[in-house]
Amino acid sequence: MDSRVRKTLKYVLPFVLAAALLYFSFRGVDWKQFWKAIKLCRWGYVGLSMAIGLMAIIFRGLRWRELLRPLDPQVKGVVCYDATAISYVVNMVLPRVGELVRCGYITSASAKDESGRRVTKYEKVLGTMVVDRLWDMVSLVLLFVAAFLFAGSRYKSFFSSSLDSASGRFQDGTILIMLSGLAAVVLFIFLAYHFRGRSKVAEKIAHVCDGIWQGIGSCLRMKSWWKFIVYTVLIWLCYWGMSWSIVLSVQAIDTTALGGETGDFIARLASLDGGDAFFLLLAGSISSIVPVPGGFGAFHYVVAQALNVAYGIPRNIGIIFATLSHESQAVMQLAAGALAWLHESYLQALARRA
Repeated sequence: MDSRVRKTLKYVLPFVLAAALLYFSFRGVDWKQFWKAIKLCRWGYVGLSMAIGLMAIIFRGLRWRELLRPLDPQVKGVVCYDATAISYVVNMVLPRVGELVRCGYITSASAKDESGRRVTKYEKVLGTMVVDRLWDMVSLVLLFVAAFLFAGSRYKSFFSSSLDSASGRFQDGTILIMLSGLAAVVLFIFLAYHFRGRSKVAEKIAHVCDGIWQGIGSCLRMKSWWKFIVYTVLIWLCYWGMSWSIVLSVQAIDTTALGGETGDFIARLASLDGGDAFFLLLAGSISSIVPVPGGFGAFHYVVAQALNVAYGIPRNIGIIFATLSHESQAVMQLAAGALAWLHESYLQALARRA
């Protein structure tokens, strides 16, 4: 396959997948009732959800700084925040690319040694990012296990159906494909190290792998592990607060103004509480594994499905909650990322003049 065609498919397919998921998520929606319900919600709580989402980005930046400090003790929290905020915007266009971009920002902003070189290499920063994302996965798994063990039966029904669906896919050879892919990566790295003295390409690949491994290892030298843990707890509390704020906004909807079956289901949606908000937070997190720009389509589909399985709320009603949750955060992330980019551009302009 031509390289240009391959690159085009790489960037186009995520948008096609997002469009397909959005279509299935919003299929059958009564748009008149949908917009009426959106207008009737309490927008003050939507604003609160956005503010809490911004706090989550700040805590993410501060947590990442703790991972970076063994590499560059002078790394600033505001730079880590700016890089994190910008990465969210990039991910809305190019899924997963934002993680690479934020590593580049940190590298370009790191301190210089006596020879004028940056003390932090991109590969090492990339290693800290790998640890950051792996810790998110570990935290999410622990929360899922806790929810499955202690949550109500209706929550378990959704988790069980999700696991059954996943196991069904694995039976179709998915595990074999994943293991084959992992083996190919390991073999590729082994060959790069084996031929590093005979090939410039292999030397470069081995050098990058060395840097990533050093970045991962540097995280073991963190002096303030307790800060890292506290920031992690604060991040997940923010995510819970974001979800609960949207629940509170829906509770303000006057169901009599909607009437009929729509009003009845909206009333059921408005009866959710903080525990339900936590469940919806975990359900929505499943969508992050789908490689679509900014979670568009995947988040809407998964959350609407969770409301349908756990509470019997039709998808065309559950999509109201999903839309309020996702789009409010998308707007906040765009604004935060744009301001962070302007701030970084201003700092770089000052640095060039100095």
